Amino acid sequence: MKNIDLNNKTILVTGSPGFIGSNLVLRLLKEMTGGTVISFDSLNDYYDPELKKYRLGLIEQAAVNSKVGHVFIHGNLADKALVQEVFDTYKPAVVVNLAAQPGVRYSIDHPDVYIESNILGFFNILEQCRHSYDDGNPGVEHLVYASSSSVYGGNTKIPFSTEDMVDHPVSLYAATKKSDELLAHAYAKLYNIPSTGLRFFTVYGPAGRPDMFYYSATQKLVRGETIQIFNYGNCKRDFTYIDDIVEGVYRVMQGAPERKNGEDGLPLPPYHLYNIGGGTPENLMDFVSTLQEALVEYGILPQDYDFEAHRKLVAMQPGDVPITYADSTALERDFGFRPQIDIRTGLRKFAQWYKEYYR
Repeated sequence: MKNIDLNNKTILVTGSPGFIGSNLVLRLLKEMTGGTVISFDSLNDYYDPELKKYRLGLIEQAAVNSKVGHVFIHGNLADKALVQEVFDTYKPAVVVNLAAQPGVRYSIDHPDVYIESNILGFFNILEQCRHSYDDGNPGVEHLVYASSSSVYGGNTKIPFSTEDMVDHPVSLYAATKKSDELLAHAYAKLYNIPSTGLRFFTVYGPAGRPDMFYYSATQKLVRGETIQIFNYGNCKRDFTYIDDIVEGVYRVMQGAPERKNGEDGLPLPPYHLYNIGGGTPENLMDFVSTLQEALVEYGILPQDYDFEAHRKLVAMQPGDVPITYADSTALERDFGFRPQIDIRTGLRKFAQWYKEYYR
């Protein structure tokens, strides 16, 4: 593995006003002693754009007191000419591609946006990484990109390992993420691009995505509506708090796969793949109870709130899986890190933020 000093480098982060992207940029602005962070996003309306603007505002505020330059570019990754212009102008040394169309259920009714963002957009990133080495330029030292635990589909072998076969996706979203891994591997092999894919497991925390269960459930309960608990509550999820995700990404950015040639004299693909997950799947009903306790503790819901009256157990939805469970031993082996933050701590932090943001 090749160590990369992020200081005084130009780093491109796509999806920067997104949940993971914004927290990563904030970390970079805090930790780096020099250099430039380029933020890139389309600010689409898949969920409330005001939340993305809020996160972008936090970034811009942090940039004022940072030793690191920050530039935000409003655009779509599917715009090949714009992506090329960004690479030509700023020549990023490290690229972190977090921009994507997320969501399993949304992909069932809106397949076209997944192909545009997750396939075409990522292809444009790969092409520019490839051409960054033209004319003898040093080019991109490390491409890090977001995959998803969704690629494991209906795997029954647990915990999920990156060595497992993942050829049976149960949603279009999962299929696009698996496709990204294949594309990145091909480009790593053909053009010697040091690339690392990260399979994230159910990320949650303050200022998260409103379409995620913990957030949407909170909003429904506040409005006095009923929350649906899928598969009659017989689900387990490997929930991962946002700070743990960012710590993992930050460490991985600094360790690129080494370029080596095989016996045939051709490059071996400098390519790694890691899970980032808590490694302790939580029963969905326990997660819901912990969330409710946090909402009462912070006064978002009253002490006497009748939770039973606002719960409805329903069947599994298309595209969902009954369990996610990360084997993160490779991440721990190579980077000395394993997610640590438990759901009680994480959900209390979410509830605290929610109260401040909405009240």
